[in-house]
Amino acid sequence: MQERSTPFDYEVPEKASIIDTALRHREQAPNAPLFKRRTAGGWSDVSSKTFMDEVDAIAKGLIAKGIERGDRVAILSSTRYEWTVVDFAIWRAGATTVAIYETSSSDQVKWILENSGTKLLVIENDDQRAEHAAVIEGAPELKETLVIDSGAIDQLIAAGKDVDDAELDVRRAAALSSDPATLIYTSGTTGKPKGVVLTHANFLAEIASVRQSLGDFLQPGNSTLLFLPLAHVFARAVAVASIDAQVVLGHTSDIPNLLDDFAKFRPSYILSVPRVFEKVYNSAKQKAHDGGKGKIFDAAAETAIEWSKAQDTGGAGLVLNLKHTLFDKLVYSKLKVALGGQCENAVSGGAPLGARLGHFFRGVGVPVYEGYGLTETTAAVTVNTPSAQQVGSVGRPLPGHAVRIADDGEVLLRGPVVFNGYWNNDAATAEALQDGWFHTGDIGKLEDGFLSITGRKKELIVTAGGKNVSPAQLEDTIRAHPLVSQALVVGDNKPFIAALLTLDPESVPGWLQRNDLPASTSLEELASNKKLLAELNDAIESANATVSHAEAIKKFHVLATDFTIESGELTPTLKLKRNVINEQRGDKIEALYRK
Repeated sequence: MQERSTPFDYEVPEKASIIDTALRHREQAPNAPLFKRRTAGGWSDVSSKTFMDEVDAIAKGLIAKGIERGDRVAILSSTRYEWTVVDFAIWRAGATTVAIYETSSSDQVKWILENSGTKLLVIENDDQRAEHAAVIEGAPELKETLVIDSGAIDQLIAAGKDVDDAELDVRRAAALSSDPATLIYTSGTTGKPKGVVLTHANFLAEIASVRQSLGDFLQPGNSTLLFLPLAHVFARAVAVASIDAQVVLGHTSDIPNLLDDFAKFRPSYILSVPRVFEKVYNSAKQKAHDGGKGKIFDAAAETAIEWSKAQDTGGAGLVLNLKHTLFDKLVYSKLKVALGGQCENAVSGGAPLGARLGHFFRGVGVPVYEGYGLTETTAAVTVNTPSAQQVGSVGRPLPGHAVRIADDGEVLLRGPVVFNGYWNNDAATAEALQDGWFHTGDIGKLEDGFLSITGRKKELIVTAGGKNVSPAQLEDTIRAHPLVSQALVVGDNKPFIAALLTLDPESVPGWLQRNDLPASTSLEELASNKKLLAELNDAIESANATVSHAEAIKKFHVLATDFTIESGELTPTLKLKRNVINEQRGDKIEALYRK
């Protein structure tokens, strides 16, 4: 059994809440910008005073609507400024935010509203309200639904105009750090979602630990653009840590135009899930190949990776440094411009990034510091830092936290960011929290204190021959190919390992042009194209080179449709829902094993 802990002399005060620092910012630096909001002319500053005055006015509206301390108020919306301002207003009123993904099905919304006992729902638009109308009307404790795009903010402010400011002071005086700040329901890759209860103390411990580890990131005047779903714990942690540190925060949910937003917003650093970094890499590679500069890009990528690896073994030699300098002018500088031109660092979480991309981005000059955490740990519990980075790992424990590897390889966690239990689910809580440790369900290893995640206990594939195979490494390598959108490795109780691949629609037009095929060629036709299959076979061979012969992929099938959040095959953070895919694509999987 391995174990690693990092000491930290910090204790969350009993009388504290997330809003405390925002209130101090209003008092001490009222004109300092806390946010940038998208406007017709670009991005406009929102000062700490403007933000907290709006929070107070909305909080009084919630009080006028009958929201008491500890009541649950739900937000169902994409990532936008209003999400954060309502979130803080809920805390200002002493209530608890129930976070609901905008992509949730009506069945999921129904379960969350009923299970949480939500009393008031703030929803983004009338289309979403209409989509979930039946479950909203049937939620037993829900008293009212307000629509952001139909004036919810103004309605709350108007409702609270006669509530005395003294009531806010009363609510704040009663606040305890042990109060629930939010219920975040697990995305439910299997079974009904469980409501993770995170307290103000959990978030305050996360902020303190991250600032101790990544203090250079969290400096007043720095900026970051938030585009992850705010219903996800990673985005919420980013939001509260940014406000705490006076990092200027922007919001967008326009993922297809994310690079355009980077160019205009010009973030100091980016916080994202691995799939976004994969898309940046794959898009740049595809664009280079489409423009006849594929060989230059490939050489530049290989140089970046070699140069990064050399930093861990004494530094690059003269020739490698010269090549790196040349490609910095030809290729890397353009990639940095695509990220806004001011982005010097990035943090990745939510799923393993992989050493390949980690070395590439460090070699380009935008190091990605990979971290690890779950909803139950208030986001990060381990992280790589500028002073302690092992590319391919998810870093060492945050200050004040500990990681243990159980005898069966499961990752166990302990520390103040770890939750105390699931909402109204004692059985699940008892299973997850044992002997003072949170049992993550992830498989990992520790090396010099750095944690590496190698798979999920429930995702391990056991072939008919008894071979245990973790699919993550194979899938990560396959997705490096610019034509691949997603990869699902299969083979449980089967004679060999196989895979389902989906095509990236953004890369297809360039490939068709290079191969003299009409632009109207359908994905269905492409899925059986011999030339394309030969290229994808190269991706399979690259993946197979990373594992033993018994773990290697023997057959693969290309699907004509992608896995999506809307189809229920991806979580909101773009992780595969394996059980759903296995059920929905079962015929394609079975076909791989027919002779």
